[in-house]
Amino acid sequence: MHALVIDDDPQMRKFVCNVLREEGWELTEAASAEQAFELIDEHDWSVVFCDVVMGGADGFSVLKRFKEMQPAAKVVLMTGDGNASGAVSATSFGAYDYLLKPFGPEELQSLSRALRDQLASRPTRRSRASLGAVGYQADIGLLGRSEVFINVMKQVGRVATTNLPVLLTGESGTGKEVVASSLHNHSSRAAQPFVAVNCGAISSELIESELFGHVKGSFTGAERDRRGLWEEADNGTVFLDEITETTPAFQVKLLRALQQGEIRRVGSNHTQRVDVRVIAASNRNVEEEVEAGRFRKDLFYRLNAVSIRLPPLRDRPEDILLLAKSFAERVYSLSPEVKFSVAALEMLEKYSWPGNIRELENAVVRATAICDGTIRATDLPERVQQYCKLLAENHTAQASVGTAPPRVEDWTTLSVVEGRYVEKVLGYTGGNKQAAARLLEVDRKTLDRMIKRHKIIVSRGASHAAQVA
Repeated sequence: MHALVIDDDPQMRKFVCNVLREEGWELTEAASAEQAFELIDEHDWSVVFCDVVMGGADGFSVLKRFKEMQPAAKVVLMTGDGNASGAVSATSFGAYDYLLKPFGPEELQSLSRALRDQLASRPTRRSRASLGAVGYQADIGLLGRSEVFINVMKQVGRVATTNLPVLLTGESGTGKEVVASSLHNHSSRAAQPFVAVNCGAISSELIESELFGHVKGSFTGAERDRRGLWEEADNGTVFLDEITETTPAFQVKLLRALQQGEIRRVGSNHTQRVDVRVIAASNRNVEEEVEAGRFRKDLFYRLNAVSIRLPPLRDRPEDILLLAKSFAERVYSLSPEVKFSVAALEMLEKYSWPGNIRELENAVVRATAICDGTIRATDLPERVQQYCKLLAENHTAQASVGTAPPRVEDWTTLSVVEGRYVEKVLGYTGGNKQAAARLLEVDRKTLDRMIKRHKIIVSRGASHAAQVA
């Protein structure tokens, strides 16, 4: 089986070739995309390993050319400048995999063996008939280099080219709408409308009219016929955020629209066909909602053709600084580059970010607005400073017990520190959850989940400001 390795870095090219040669591949090297184009007709290539950023044409151009001329070839893109956005584009445009440099021989060997197993049975892979102008635009909400996030984005890229419904789950602030938009932008519907609907922000009395429209006179205030958002998205994508906030009565009508591909405006006797792809999202455990009888099982199965869970920021700590710097650069787009002090960077990494990417963005944008060009620890929100202070005090106390070094099992986890801090804030507010949520800068639902996760008993009473002084 023939493999082509394309990279303008001779050391990297040599490394990849050495590993693959030991795995039994017949190898050919190319130092540029242009040189690779000249080699396309020399073999029926089994695999192409290609760097993304090179002088001249890039790796996405190579991917496009091979998909047109040798569609059976498996293309693996490699990059040292990449992020999760590139993983979405690579897999949606038909790449077999997307590797972030640096990677070790074990990762390359594992991939090589998986490729050999697949090529032995010669499976076919469906890709777009025409890739058009291949490339990708990094979305700040899809930045990340952590393995857990890159793997999720590869899944997003592969699902994007299908027409299947997708259910996105994960905590508030993990970027579900950004991912939904990316699914749409990498699909065959990309030129058609993308309509996002926050189901939790629309009353149960109005949501049917908002989505499916109404006819004149169907209810008080309906002075004319009105198209719904479902019709506005015809041939495109509808994103139903917080789908678990809808009522069972509405869920029946939504199920019909999904099953039959047709809708009926409120007050009308006529149905009409509307072709939309549906992406739904919830920050709740949807299966628990089904078991509790708050969400229809048949609708869950209809929406859950593909389920993708977005990881919380605490599960991808290596992405925090990358995101923070990107948020700061966006604010300073017309000014000199903003800098972070060492202490500020340490705080950003240590904080647990219960509000995830949304909370990080708010914290960095606020700090950027008030800093003098360098974001310092004191520019970060008070809750971040207090959390890290409590964490440091805990470590100091642990280290001061006895002369022997503390055991690993004696250290308190970030989760425990988070629970203690939330408990202190609730004590400060006298058990007032709304006030506590404001101080923590999270929404009530996030606070309720934190209370449940840490088994905090909330009692209403007088405020105890001294506890967090």
